Amino acid sequence: MAPEHALRADLVRFARLCWERRLLVAMDGNLSVRLADGSVLATRAGCHKGMLTDDDLVVLDAQGRKLRGRGTPTSEIAMHLACYAERPDIHAVLHAHPPLAIACTVAGVSLERCVLPEVVLTLGTIPTVAYATTGTQALADAIRPAVRAHDAILMDRHGAVCLGADLLTAFCHLETVEQVAQIVRDARAMGAVRELPADEARHLRELGLTRYGGPPAARATLGTAELDLPAACTSCAPSAEALEERLTRAVLTQLRVRPPGA
Repeated sequence: MAPEHALRADLVRFARLCWERRLLVAMDGNLSVRLADGSVLATRAGCHKGMLTDDDLVVLDAQGRKLRGRGTPTSEIAMHLACYAERPDIHAVLHAHPPLAIACTVAGVSLERCVLPEVVLTLGTIPTVAYATTGTQALADAIRPAVRAHDAILMDRHGAVCLGADLLTAFCHLETVEQVAQIVRDARAMGAVRELPADEARHLRELGLTRYGGPPAARATLGTAELDLPAACTSCAPSAEALEERLTRAVLTQLRVRPPGA
């Protein structure tokens, strides 16, 4: 594991990258890494991530008690600690507010579908956790089941939580979440979102878990029929959302071709 001074530099660098990519704005978002002694280095509350400095970082123990640093830890620290408690294999947690991904949750558009092969390979699917008030223990508890089996999670109306062995991995997951949201939005505007065939989804996920690994709970599903994918991905029948999109597209097509005065 990298020394603390290097991890501090990484936190500042990736916080600025999130701001530059418009994956968070103003005082939004928070980042953390787990240090070699098990303590957690995190951004403090009320700091602009595009202007973050080393002085904006605090060190806490695994129970959230501040050990070093100025100011108070991020109000979302309970969420970070829940991630580390559930996943001993991760060492970085990145919470941001990617706008298109959040828009999907507001519109009720799920990203937990097998659409893009590279996403199935690396992440499986991207679930959305039901709404809970930001900064609360209730939110931290709500994400625990999803954290056990996923490296990228959306929270309804709130943002994304991305996990990784390091900040670069977590940041790559965050970029992927926003990219998927953009592609799904554009595909819905052009026509129905076509999901991967069930056999191909299973094949890709098995390949991904074998080649790239993943959460321990996900790897434990290797050899099972559905792996760690939702039933909508492994069933031959299209999902309810896909059927609704097809129906909507058919109705709109009929309206456009209706003869004048009809």
